[in-house]
Amino acid sequence: MLSVADHPTTVDKRAVAAAFSRAAHHYDEAAALQRRVGERLMALAAVPAGATVLDAGCGTGHFSRRWREAGHRVVALDLAEGMVQQAQALASADRYLTGDIEALPLPDAAVDAVFSSLVVQWCDALPQVLAELYRVTRPGGVIMFSTLAAGSLAELADAWQQIDGHGHVNRFLPPEQIAAACAPYRHELGFAHEREQFVDVRALMRSLKGIGATHLHQGRAPGLTGRRRLEKLEQVFPRRNGQCPLSYHVAYGVIYRD
Repeated sequence: MLSVADHPTTVDKRAVAAAFSRAAHHYDEAAALQRRVGERLMALAAVPAGATVLDAGCGTGHFSRRWREAGHRVVALDLAEGMVQQAQALASADRYLTGDIEALPLPDAAVDAVFSSLVVQWCDALPQVLAELYRVTRPGGVIMFSTLAAGSLAELADAWQQIDGHGHVNRFLPPEQIAAACAPYRHELGFAHEREQFVDVRALMRSLKGIGATHLHQGRAPGLTGRRRLEKLEQVFPRRNGQCPLSYHVAYGVIYRD
């Protein structure tokens, strides 16, 4: 499941890349939340016509294509080679890069704007991510990012906790730590709640798997998604109007490059 944490251990970037590469061909079918959040993020800042936009964590290139449709030149970058290949197959951008947003393979002041939606939760340190995004943005440019904050996936974590005493969900940064990471820059930061509904636990878990979000930073407990455990999860999972809710606490940030 998705996250940025206090990071007791270093994120296994190779495992994260592999999980998202596996999900590349069916990601868009399960990415309704990602599309909603990304559309809201796009609307938060004005980008001049013809600007070069870095889609940092491009996935299958959905928002790379949206930026190109808006008249911009797009550099699509992702940690997962499978995602970059899928974005390229869909002719999503003008340039494609496989790389880590904590160590971007770009020179200083290379782009006019950065767009990074629901990506930085997979990184070791949000301050390092923001420093890199700031570095590659030209003065006068803008950096737009969204991420998940503490409280996301609470229903799933609580249900697992009842079963075996473990949350099985990556921990998310509290709003105070997200704000602290933004503090060195001129910025705007806001938070919003989202909720998805699923007919049952299996549909919920299939959705998370469909977007590649089943890698746990701290490792996976044996039999995590075995049949018996899923049956127990179904029994204890809270219902809302007969369905299984899953809540997200989304942070939206805009940083201005001085």
